[in-house]
This record gives sequence, structure tokens and C-alpha cells, in this order.
Amino acid sequence: MPDHRAWVLAVLGAAQLMVVLDNTIVNVALPSAQADLGFGSGGRQWIVTAYALAFGSLLLLGGRLTDLMGRKRAFTTGLIGFAAASAAGGAATGFGMLIVARAVQGAAGALLAPAVLSLITTTFPDGRSRTRAFAIIGTIVSAGGGIGLVLGGVLTEYINWRWTMYVNVVIAVAAAFGAWVLLPMPQKNDRPRMDLIGTVLACTGLLGVVLGFAQAEIRGWASPVVLGALLGGAVLLGGFVLRQHVAPAPLLPLRVLRDRDRVAAYVNRFASSTGNFGITFFITFFLQENLHLSPILAGVGILPMITGVMVSSNVLGNAAWLARIRPKAVILTSLVVTAASLVWLSRLEASSSYWTAVLGPLFLFGIGQGVNTTLAMSNALVGLDPGDVGVGSAMFSVMQQLGGSVGTALLSTVASTAAAGYLSSHAGSRDAAAVHGYSAAFLTMAAFFTGAALLCAILMRSRKAR
Repeated sequence: MPDHRAWVLAVLGAAQLMVVLDNTIVNVALPSAQADLGFGSGGRQWIVTAYALAFGSLLLLGGRLTDLMGRKRAFTTGLIGFAAASAAGGAATGFGMLIVARAVQGAAGALLAPAVLSLITTTFPDGRSRTRAFAIIGTIVSAGGGIGLVLGGVLTEYINWRWTMYVNVVIAVAAAFGAWVLLPMPQKNDRPRMDLIGTVLACTGLLGVVLGFAQAEIRGWASPVVLGALLGGAVLLGGFVLRQHVAPAPLLPLRVLRDRDRVAAYVNRFASSTGNFGITFFITFFLQENLHLSPILAGVGILPMITGVMVSSNVLGNAAWLARIRPKAVILTSLVVTAASLVWLSRLEASSSYWTAVLGPLFLFGIGQGVNTTLAMSNALVGLDPGDVGVGSAMFSVMQQLGGSVGTALLSTVASTAAAGYLSSHAGSRDAAAVHGYSAAFLTMAAFFTGAALLCAILMRSRKAR
């Protein structure tokens, strides 16, 4: 890999890390931010949700803007917007200012995330170097949530909660300078038209779905707000699909979804994102509430998963046999390995030790996720027309965001329902009930990955890596 491409990958990796970190880095800082700004406990959830709503609802628009604006221009615009919003969030003097800053961060991330993957396809056009690049980016995507918990704990405890926002400014400015120096200027092309009707349908539909799942954990699945948001979002997305059949300049050309391997890659991303949420959320609770670790040590406890991701991604990205493998067999194996790690974790008990019950399955989970994410990311983008790379990348990120949203609502509901059922027949065993809920959530995630493996077995074609 030429030196300049290595530096480009470092710039893209830094930007991708910033986007992924912001899903979790503020979680540890929420109590400190609440005490400093004086908002109620109900506001905590909206600090997380504001980012998710803007990011998830605007991703398809961001992907198409990447194709229209040019990848370099979209990348640098996203970085500047993210830096400005992070600076405003770090300097927030009240709850409203922080919420707006988080929403703008999400909007900038919706432009930035597709641009990162699009730039990889143009910077690394050949097979092995591209797969190595995707292995590195895949490691960041899979491990970013855990890294965010560790970094958020360190910054909050030793400096100030505001630095969970300010750190993005440092990363974004460095990445923007690198992009200005290293990335080539885009060629001037004719500006295609934007499908405004499709854009409105997609953005509002995704907003409804993400909002519905975000509120389900708090209000319950039977809430009119939740049902209305989910039903309205589904109807709008259905209208969006119909619109794409007739739009002269569709936001999401349906040819992007006609490749069975690409659809399987989107399925993988959805399942993997659900799993990443469950691991970082429930294991962090177990480490803090049952093993009584500090937030920093709880973040460190996630490191075996990150190590597993790095090991498997590195092996896959540098393997000489890469061009001869059949991705279908490898992806199916990785999904089964991930499901097995979650079944192993489901044996967790209130009295379990970290060393015997958590470390091993976490590492195995990371191994499966590293392989799966790397190959899924590659399969999602290979073979796309140059003008569709941005929106194809955005669809990959959409599935990631939807997986996280579904995971937040569904797995939390499963865990709380199982815990309540256990507590009704085991009076007083609150710790045991909570861990029983975690176990039920892990088994549900294992079923997710098993279903994803079966679906991919049907969708994917048995052929060598493209």
C-alpha cells in the first residue's frame, strides 16, 4: 500500500471512529451533564435519541448528497459540521442547546458515514488492498461502541464531561486537514436532479421508525405514540419504495437492492448492530451492578471483544488466501460463531465471575463480528455503479442504525419482561432477576444471528470473493 493511501486510510478511520464513538461516548457522561446543566432524568434519553433520530433519518439523503456533491466535498462538509456541533455541545449552557448540538452532530454524521465508505471504494480499487482497508474500518465499526465507553469514562472522571464532545473537535480538525491535503479534487460533473418527494418520504419514514423504537423502551409497545410512529414510518417507507419505481432521479435506485449478496450484507449489518448494542449495554450493566466495577473498569472489561474484532479483522485483511475464499461459507461460519458466543453468555448468573463467564464469550463474539463486518462491508459496495456508491454506503449505515434502534427497544423489553417474571416467582432476588433478564436478551440475540445465517444461506451465491 503506497504511503499516501495509508495516510488516507488513517484520515477515513479517524472520521469513522468519531461517528461510531458518538453513539456511546456520552452515555457515561450523562449523570455529570445532568448535574451540571440541571435537567431532569427524562432528558437523558433525549440526548442519546436526538443523535440517533437525525443520523438515522437523514442517512439516505446523506448518501445521495455524497454522490451529487462529490466524495471529498461531502466528507469535509460532514467533518466541519460535526466539529462545529461538538464545540457547541461541549460549551452548552442548557439542556436545549445540548439537544440541538446532538441533533446537528447526527445530521453531519449522516453525510460523513456514507462518504467514508465511498472514499474507500475509490482509494482502494483492487481486491486485497480494499479488503485490508475494510478490515480496518470494520474493526472500528464493531469495536467503536466499546471504545466509546472506555474513552467516555476516562474523560468524564479525569477531565470533564464536556470533553466527550470536545474530543470530536480535535479528531474532526485533524481529519479535515488530512482530507484537504491528501484527497484529490473532485471532477466537475453535471449535477443530477434530486428526487424531492422520495427524499421527504425516506427521511420522515426513517424518522418515524427510529422514533418509534426509541420510545418503545420508555412508553411501552402499546403506547399510541409508539404505534403511531412505527405505523406511520412503515407507511411512508412503503410509499418511498413505490416512488422509487417511477421517480426519474430516484434517491435509492432499486438496482442497488437487486444484488442478492448486497442484500445479505445489509441483513448482516442489521444483526451485527443489534448484537453490538446488546453486548455493550447488558455486559456493562452486569460489570457495574453485579461485579461493582467503576465505569472505567467496566469499559476496560469490554476490551476482550475489541481484541477479538482486531484479531479476526487483521487475519482476514492480510490473508494470502483471501482471493480464493468463498465469502458465503466464511460469513455463515462467523454468524454461527457469534450466535454460539451469545448462547455461552446466556449461562450468566448473578454469582458468575468475569474470568470464567464473561471474558471467553466476549472474545469469541469479537472474533465472529470482526469477520462478519469486514466481509459484509465489502459485499455491500462491490459492483456498484460509481454514481450509486454513496447511497449504497448509506444503506449499509441505515441497517446499522436500525439494528441499534431495534436492539435498544426489543432487547430491553425482553430483558425487563424476563426479569419481572423471574422476580414474581423468586421474591427478593433482584440481582438474580436482572441477570436472568440479560440471559434472555442474549438468547434473543443468538436467535437473531441464527436467523441471519439462515437468510444469508438463501440469499448469498456460492462464489469466490469479488
